[in-house]
Amino acid sequence: MNIFVGNLSFRATNADLESLFAQYGTVDSAAIINDRDTGRSRGFGFVEMPDAAEGTKAIEELNGYEHEGRALTVNEARPRR
Repeated sequence: MNIFVGNLSFRATNADLESLFAQYGTVDSAAIINDRDTGRSRGFGFVEMPDAAEGTKAIEELNGYEHEGRALTVNEARPRR
């Protein structure tokens, strides 16, 4: 399951994102998207979880969860158009 995570703190790291979701199950990958020009975080990222039930549980628990002073937006990622 591919999960979108929005409203991340600009200080958050890939490791922070992975450890946050690892509480709910196995995490294949966790990546925060960075601006190409500045290298600075764009404030969102994606997490891959192989088990859909674990991914759904993580979405339910973490959507609205406050991390580093910001309420996260967490939902299943939509495919690119």
